[in-house]
Amino acid sequence: QVQLVESGGGLGKAGDSLRLSCAASGRTFSSMGWFRQAPGKEREFVAGISFNGGIRDYADSVKGRFTISRDNAKNTMYLQMNSLKPEDTAVYYCAVHYTAALSRRIDDYVVWGQGTQVTVSS
Repeated sequence: QVQLVESGGGLGKAGDSLRLSCAASGRTFSSMGWFRQAPGKEREFVAGISFNGGIRDYADSVKGRFTISRDNAKNTMYLQMNSLKPEDTAVYYCAVHYTAALSRRIDDYVVWGQGTQVTVSS
């Protein structure tokens, strides 16, 4: 089973940019996604991308600020986060969907990384 490792999290101020990476131990032929979980809140969908990158989906809260992409040759997915806000503070997780379809349901994602912390101050 493929394993995922996130990196690129850290501290930033409102308006800053950060880029998260998700490295897979092997090739994934499925859609993938980014989720986040803030303290005291449920894990929520942030963005998803199809296998070939042709279809992308974003939560309304990040649309226009975040960009999801993937490089299948490198088995890596990315999340470019611009115009960060304090409410973006959370642990960010990457995940692999169980099919090639794209969805926002947490239960549809079967492989998860360990998460990377993003903290944005005002």
